[in-house]
Amino acid sequence: MTPRIGITLGDVGGIGPEVLVKSLASLSVSQREGMVVIGDLRVLHKEVERQQIDLKFDLYESTEHRSPRTIDVIQTSAPLGPRLTTGSPEAARAAMSWLDEGARRCLAGELEALVTGPVNKESIIRSGLKFVGQTEYLSDRAGTQRTVMMLLGHDDRSRWLRVALATNHLPLKSVAEELTEDKVFRAIELSQQACLLLGIEAPKIGVCGLNPHAGEGGKMGTEELTIVSPAVEKARANGIQVLGPLPADTLFYQAYSGRFDAIVAMYHDQGLAPLKMIAFDTGVNWTLGLPFVRTSPDHGTAYDIAGKGLASPMSMLKAIDMATQLARRSPHRG
Repeated sequence: MTPRIGITLGDVGGIGPEVLVKSLASLSVSQREGMVVIGDLRVLHKEVERQQIDLKFDLYESTEHRSPRTIDVIQTSAPLGPRLTTGSPEAARAAMSWLDEGARRCLAGELEALVTGPVNKESIIRSGLKFVGQTEYLSDRAGTQRTVMMLLGHDDRSRWLRVALATNHLPLKSVAEELTEDKVFRAIELSQQACLLLGIEAPKIGVCGLNPHAGEGGKMGTEELTIVSPAVEKARANGIQVLGPLPADTLFYQAYSGRFDAIVAMYHDQGLAPLKMIAFDTGVNWTLGLPFVRTSPDHGTAYDIAGKGLASPMSMLKAIDMATQLARRSPHRG
């Protein structure tokens, strides 16, 4: 049975509409089966016209049969105005409305996976809404804080990096204060489960240290001794093949060379900088620990190139493909 996949449009002032339309156009009719876009119908029609692509969208009103060539659109509010400024509050609030609707339908069992288009944090906050990130928002919506961001992608030779983050969107000065043994262990545990879901047998997990040279035995910081090492030992006691803490400057090379199937990084840029170096156009953000599958392209709104036809759809296409594959394998399914 084809899984039901919801795709949010994201901030319409960015490249979300462009990469979504390009991605859907590249899929066959059968591949698009079960997919529904949560966004603005007028924006989609305008984007299809701008790209001169033969793709049909229509409002979803019932479960009655319609042409498989038509892609359903769920619109949660009045149509957006035709001339929105970049970073407009109206676009930001609409993007959050679509994100909330996608989460609601996933939690209600109407959708099995959610692919989220890029939003702009600054624009959302400026619109008057409290916001940290889509991962945190969906975690709150699902009533769980035991989630982990995993970013994964491959180079042109299909060499993969899979990176889970022990902490998410934090100022660098706050990472050491917020890092805990439980967060590190959770990232290790969910990384192992993610690898198994991807079909990797007996996955090997490498864990970064927080400090340079993994702390040098406590001479350059004690977090490796008091937080990371206990989490690694707990994971080993639970039967997980894991090694660490290891210096991040060598661990990523080792994983890239195939020694590890996934890495647990301590903070955002420690993990994402090397990931984006090898997989800028193929990276996918996968939220581990939610009661439904959620993926997203690993890029932002890119306001500077929006509307110019320059945006690559590869990350969005990979996110859609991964959501479809994971939904078929998900333990929550059925």
